[in-house]
Amino acid sequence: MATKEIKATWEDQMVEKIMASTSYKVEREYRFHPVRRWRFDAAIPEIMTAFEMEGGHWSAGRHVRPAGFESDLEKYNTAALLGWKVYRFVPRMLNQGWIEKVFGGLNVS
Repeated sequence: MATKEIKATWEDQMVEKIMASTSYKVEREYRFHPVRRWRFDAAIPEIMTAFEMEGGHWSAGRHVRPAGFESDLEKYNTAALLGWKVYRFVPRMLNQGWIEKVFGGLNVS
């Protein structure tokens, strides 16, 4: 299975867990910036909360190479300046209750 397909599967699992944890509408590949083409893997625009599945951290993927890492920092910092809360995950965190912890901390349903 190609790396992109594996990441999509992790994203699918993440979105399923988010949807099971809230009644808010979850949007995939949500474009949050008015000019840049940045997208969140998943977002709940109503409460300005976003979720990112980070891949490739064990295989020196794009997100951990210098240019990709810096680009991600720019995206996440800009999102924060716009008022977004961004939660970042790696696949193993999906089975450790992190999605549920996020919603427990937000006190939303």
